[in-house]
Amino acid sequence: MQALKLVKHLTLAAIVVGSMAACGILPEKVDETASWSTNKLYSEAKDSFDSGDYTKAAKYYELLEGRDPFGPHAQQAQINTAYSYYKDNEPAQALAAVDRFIRLHPDSPSIDYAYYLKGLINFNDDLGLFGRFSGQDLSERDPKALRAAYDSFKYLVEHYPTSKYANDAALRMRYAVNAMAAHEVHAAEYYYRRGAYLAAVNRAQTALQDYDQAPALEDALGIMIKSYDKLGMTELRDDARRVMEKTYPNSGYLTVGRRIDNNPGDKKSWWQIWR
Repeated sequence: MQALKLVKHLTLAAIVVGSMAACGILPEKVDETASWSTNKLYSEAKDSFDSGDYTKAAKYYELLEGRDPFGPHAQQAQINTAYSYYKDNEPAQALAAVDRFIRLHPDSPSIDYAYYLKGLINFNDDLGLFGRFSGQDLSERDPKALRAAYDSFKYLVEHYPTSKYANDAALRMRYAVNAMAAHEVHAAEYYYRRGAYLAAVNRAQTALQDYDQAPALEDALGIMIKSYDKLGMTELRDDARRVMEKTYPNSGYLTVGRRIDNNPGDKKSWWQIWR
């Protein structure tokens, strides 16, 4: 009985509050920035940005862009909005902001940074706060974002080779290629373990064709050798083995049928350089 009375009271309270809101009796939330000048808004946004409060920084920069889209701070506000969302682990909003900047300001002095930032956003996509500390291997993720990151970094390196971001972009391109090759090899291993040897060969061949000189290609060749052997395709097996002997003469696949780890104590993966 007591519980029933409590439910009735709560329901009545909800109805009263809803009615007050509908009639405009409840005070509306005040926009603290309404009376700010654009210079004041930019200053507050910059202070939030510099102090690492990226949620507030993104909000203020977006307000500034909306109020004064052609003002002296508009371009900087747009690129800082993208970076703020990136740092706040909001990749979709960050990409939307940086794409808008690239579309509106293709001749901006900061355009090289915009492409670099776009690459970074995709490079770290889906890692989020927990992924950064969980030891997640880039090669175990959906490679779509890595491909987009690679394309942005490649555009930067090719069109702005003297940019201060070009060297780091080139490094990240290499790591993205390695990760995408390893992703194909993971898939090939999956199919091999389940006896789908033809599918394993196809995924291994994709890695070999698309990602020249990536570290994972030794494993791709190894899977091809073993898969062709299981399929009874001895001629193709021997062809793959000859390529292995020429490319990786010391490979463990030629002796024990698997990769030999020459540095078992080194557990740091190649992709962890930025973690």
